Amino acid sequence: MIQFLLNQELRSEHALDPNLTVLNYLREHLGKSGTKEGCASGDCGACTVVVGELHSDEQGAEQIRYRSLNSCLTFVSSLHGKQLITVEDLKHQGQLHSVQQAMVECHGSQCGFCTPGFVMSLFALQKNSDAPDSAKAHEALAGNLCRCTGYRPILAAAEQACCNKPQDQFDSREAQTIARLKAIAPTQTGELNSGDKRCLVPLTVADLADLYDAYPQARLLAGGTDLALEVTQFHRVLPVMIYVGNIEAMKRIETFDDRLEIGAATALSDCYGALHHEYPDFGDLLHRFASLQIRNQGTLGGNIGNASPIGDSPPLLIALGAQIVLCKGNVRRTLALEDYFIDYRVTARQDSEFIEKIIVPKGHALFRAYKVSKRLDDDISAVCAAFNLKIDNGVISDARVAFGGMAATPKRAKHCETVLIGATWNAATVEKACAALAEDFTPLSDFRASKEYRLLSAQNLLRKYFIELQTPHIETRVTAYV
Repeated sequence: MIQFLLNQELRSEHALDPNLTVLNYLREHLGKSGTKEGCASGDCGACTVVVGELHSDEQGAEQIRYRSLNSCLTFVSSLHGKQLITVEDLKHQGQLHSVQQAMVECHGSQCGFCTPGFVMSLFALQKNSDAPDSAKAHEALAGNLCRCTGYRPILAAAEQACCNKPQDQFDSREAQTIARLKAIAPTQTGELNSGDKRCLVPLTVADLADLYDAYPQARLLAGGTDLALEVTQFHRVLPVMIYVGNIEAMKRIETFDDRLEIGAATALSDCYGALHHEYPDFGDLLHRFASLQIRNQGTLGGNIGNASPIGDSPPLLIALGAQIVLCKGNVRRTLALEDYFIDYRVTARQDSEFIEKIIVPKGHALFRAYKVSKRLDDDISAVCAAFNLKIDNGVISDARVAFGGMAATPKRAKHCETVLIGATWNAATVEKACAALAEDFTPLSDFRASKEYRLLSAQNLLRKYFIELQTPHIETRVTAYV
């Protein structure tokens, strides 16, 4: 059984199809049709809901953290122990919520189909903001699409909703909600079981290892932003899933003198602070990784584990010399991330083995990362590049150069690195290294870019890296090429 709060209503579910998304649960099982299906792939934001969960602030005080999510990519099992808030829950005692009222007064709605999603993103923004902030508003709304109004009136509504925000029913009931969330906090493995399909929800790494050993065919579910597409887009059935999002030990970020250790189930939005502090380019790229709704769900471990050749984080992590800790039963092994990827969607992971955490070395001052995509925000890379050189007295003593989108796997450019190591860091060396990239990669052409464009872009990004190190005041990083 799993339990969660639907606003303030306790819901207990057991005999429910684990492949059921929150979107379809709301619309088809509860008759709550305010949440809309637009794309069923996490691109449009019409299905946005907000999930609240217990969170301790820096002083250790418990509070509720509200986050916007795409309900079309969220399986019901991931709600275990949390609070789900939909657009129907905002109106209170006959009065519109302040974010709804702001949308009305700022003329932010026209046909209205996308409006519930915008309202829920605004609600989460209001809960997480103390004052109007244009950058935060753009970030909060980047995953919501509108074809009617344009975005200026919606941004005006965001400013109004976050300016002198009034107390609402969620504020007045916060203590009560915290108490109710504590009361339903999971204490043992939860389960959804429809007879022919099941989803298990362990609470510890040891329980996960035991369950995965018992069900090696199970699909591991973290954020679900990739896995859920198999259900919503390809109409496949997932007979057994194991949800790892309630394992607190896999959601920790630990900082040491020489490294960061990031739990594989840590949401990308939680990774941002630590990674941006150590490597600003990594943080900047995370902002472009996808919408906030996706970053609130998607995990660093999931982005590695799905072994996509166009995943944004692997090239950066490979260039930094990151490692992963793999766990099977009570046995752990540490593997260089570059050795994890064998071929297209083929990895070195053994049956019943899972990624427990990612180890990111610190102290690489010359690390830079670049993403080339057709759209600046919320788009998949055509080419993703990461450069990490060590230069002593003008001579390159070490080089790690990695790319995504250039091969069947995220991959180091070994020929390019060979040219660089031991050479003088100058324009002539860079041109030789650019030529060597043609030996490292034979990219494919697809709808994102031609093979010629990809190779030339990769070469130009190396030139760009050289220029930026020569003139560090130039702020041209993380630019999209349209």
